[in-house]
Order: sequence, then C-alpha cells, then structure tokens
Amino acid sequence: MALVALASGLLLALGLALAIDWRWGEPRATWHPVVAMGRYLEACGRIVSSLPPAPAFVSGALAWWLGVVVVGALAGGLQVLAFAQVARLVAAPGPQTALLALLVLLLMGWVLKTLFSWRMLHDEAGAVEAALQQSLVAGRERLSWLVSRDTALLSESEVRESAIESLAENLNDSVVAPIFWFVLFGLPGAAIYRFANTADAMWGYRGMHRGQHWEWAGKWAARADDLLSWLPARLTAWLLALVAHGLPTAALCREAAKTPSPNSGWPMAAMALALGVSLRKPGIYTLNAAGRPPLPADTALAQRYASKAVVTLVLSAKIAIILIATGLGWGLTP
Repeated sequence: MALVALASGLLLALGLALAIDWRWGEPRATWHPVVAMGRYLEACGRIVSSLPPAPAFVSGALAWWLGVVVVGALAGGLQVLAFAQVARLVAAPGPQTALLALLVLLLMGWVLKTLFSWRMLHDEAGAVEAALQQSLVAGRERLSWLVSRDTALLSESEVRESAIESLAENLNDSVVAPIFWFVLFGLPGAAIYRFANTADAMWGYRGMHRGQHWEWAGKWAARADDLLSWLPARLTAWLLALVAHGLPTAALCREAAKTPSPNSGWPMAAMALALGVSLRKPGIYTLNAAGRPPLPADTALAQRYASKAVVTLVLSAKIAIILIATGLGWGLTP
C-alpha cells in the first residue's frame, strides 16, 4: 500500500508540475523557492567571499551544506505529508480524504514546478530569434536576459549561437537534471539539485566576480554541481541524439570534451551535431567546427529537438518511477 502511494504521489506530482509549468510558467519572485535559495546564498556569499582562502573554502562548504539540509528537510516534509494523504485515500476513499490529498499534491506539484523551468527556457530561445528579426541591437539586448556574457559586440550569428547554446545547456540544468533526481529521490532530490545548481551559478566563479573573490569561497559549490550534473548532462546529450535519429558517438564524445566544464559540453555538442552547425565561444571553444553558422530556422529546430527530448524524458521518468516502485515491492515481499 505504501509503495502504491509513493508511486502514485510521484506520478501525480510530476504531471501537475508539468501542467503548471506549461500553462502558467514561472511564479512571482515573492513566492518562488529558488529566489529564496538565491537570497540565502547572496547573504552568505557576502561573508564567505571576503575571507582568506582556507576559511573561505570551509565557510563556503558549511553554508552549502546548511542550505542543502534545510532545503532537503522542507521538501522531504512536504513529500511525506503528500504520501501520507495519498495512502489514506487509497485505504479509505472518500470526498474529504480525496480533497485533502488533492490539495497536498497540488502544493507538491507546484513546488516541483518551481524547481525546473521548461516553458521559460523554450520561450526565451524563441524570443531572442524574434528580437534578432527586428534588429541586431534588439537581439543582443534580449540575449542579455538569458546569458551572463557581454552581448554588446556579438554578431548576428554569435547571438544566435549563444541562444542555442543556452537552450541546450539549460535543458540539462533546468529540466533534465531536476527531473532525473526527482525520479531517484523524490522532491528532496530535485530540491537539493536546484539548490546546488543555484549555488554554482552564484558562487562558482574563478577569481573575482562583481567585486567578490570566489576562487576558494565557491569551490565546493562548483565541484558539487559538477558531480550532481555529471549523469544528467550525458543523459541530456543522449536524449538529443535519440530525437535527432542518432549522432556519431565518437564525434559527440570528442566535441563534448572541448569545453572547460566537464558537463555543459555534452548537451551543447549534441545540439551542434544534431543541427549541423558550429557553436562557438570565442577564445574558449568551438563545437563542430566543420558545421555551418546557424540560420534563423535552426533556432526553431533546436526548440523542436529540445521539446522532443523533454517529452521522451517525461515518458521515461514515469516508466522509471513505476519500475522503481515495483522493484522495491518485489524486494520487500517475503
């Protein structure tokens, strides 16, 4: 009975989260859990980045772990409550238990939705292309909403490349990885990953960034995100390869290794090979150097590939949840 409640709760929460994301997108910052994570990290960051190397590293790691414990405990508490209500409904169906279970599952689904962002990612890639059709200046401005790099001097091709790169890289960070960890560890898994990824985005810099020194203060956060993103990044690449009807394995591995990050190169390389285009960050890497510069139609095609990858991911996630619950049931059966 408990395993039925577990699988049912996870499946319903995932379905609700996807529906909320596609219908309403991102909630207001006031109610967004990831914004709260960011505020915590910002407050801690002002302190740890001002310390000498050794204290900065230790303090950064401790602040990271404190955040993980709090985020994991809150998410775990909500999940336990949701499972308990679903179990009550399975054991004693009735209008009151059904309503209470639905409300708790809606809350769990909403929280899960805030831990990934598919609609916003999809729409922002298209918005950059739409702005480019107006003017290069408009395209650069819109891209600056999506990436941290300086966009002021980028050419039209470079703006388009950056938008496609961001779509591919964030397909992992903002969609595949949170759902991957949700399948394995439920809501706490997705919440802890989102905290770790946010910490890396805010602290994971080398040297100085915006007047703060992160070489040691952000090292733990950067390495933790590398570890938690390792499998999902490769899964994202293989999902893109699947929906693109196959990519040369040797080429994918070779191109993925060209980026400084151990993970971001995988989805970006897969997208570059799938589209047949070259994606570059001048002075740092060139993915699929033999490819052509991306054209306006390539942005739409990249969105379609990413959409198909998400659909494949969700179907696989639902099957995995059922199989994991069934496997646990067999393991617990005398």
